[in-house]
Amino acid sequence: MNGSYANPYTVAQTDVDTRSAFIRKTYWHLAGSVLAFIVLEAMLLSIPNIEQTVFGLLGKSSLSWLIVLGAFMGGSMLATRWANNSTSLGMQYLGLGFYIALEAVIFLPMILLALRMAPDGDLLVKAGGVTFFLFAALTAIAFTTRKDFSFLGGMLKMAVIIGIGVIVISIIGGFELGILFSAIMCLVAGGYILYGTSNIIHHYGTDQYVAASLELFASVALLFWYVLRIFMSRE
Repeated sequence: MNGSYANPYTVAQTDVDTRSAFIRKTYWHLAGSVLAFIVLEAMLLSIPNIEQTVFGLLGKSSLSWLIVLGAFMGGSMLATRWANNSTSLGMQYLGLGFYIALEAVIFLPMILLALRMAPDGDLLVKAGGVTFFLFAALTAIAFTTRKDFSFLGGMLKMAVIIGIGVIVISIIGGFELGILFSAIMCLVAGGYILYGTSNIIHHYGTDQYVAASLELFASVALLFWYVLRIFMSRE
C-alpha cells in the first residue's frame, strides 16, 4: 500500500456498505482494465504489417528486448505512482490507462507468436480460461479465509528481482527459459493475486480503488503471460 494517500482509514475499519462499495468499484475497474487491454490489443493487431514491423524491430539486435523490458519497468513505476496520487482522481486514471497501454504493447510480440502457432486464437482462449479460473480460485481463498497475506510482499519482490535477473541473463546469453521457469513465475503471479486481494480486504484506503485495480490487473497480466508461455511451449 502506498503511503502517499491522505485517507488514514482503511477499508477494513469501515462499515459493511462502504467495504462492499469499495470492493465493487475495484473489481469493476479490474474488469474494465481487462476489456480495455483486449480492445487495445485488437487495435494493435489490426495495424497493417504489424507482425513484420514488430519482429523486424526486435530482430535488429539481441538487446532489443532488454530495451523494451527496461522501458516497460520504468513506465510501470511511473504508472503506479500516478495511480497512487492522493489528490487527483484524473491522475489516478491516467496511471491506470497508461499501465494498460504498456501491457498491451509488451504483450504484442507474444500474442503475434501465439496467433502464428494457432491462427484461430485457440492458445489465447485456453490461456485466458486457465488464468480466469486461477484468479477466481485465489480470490475466493483470500475472501473466504480473510487471511492477511501482506507477509508475502518481501518474498514476492525478491522472487521478481531474481526472475528479472534470470530473464536478462537468458536474453544476453541467447537461451530459452523453459517450462519450469514459467511454472515458477505462475506461482509468483498467484502469490501476488493473494497479496493484492489481501490488501484490498485489509490495507487499502476507501479512495484507493483505482490503485487496487491496477495492482490486481498487473498480477492477472503476469499470470496470463506465463500461462500462455506454458501453452505455447507445448505446441
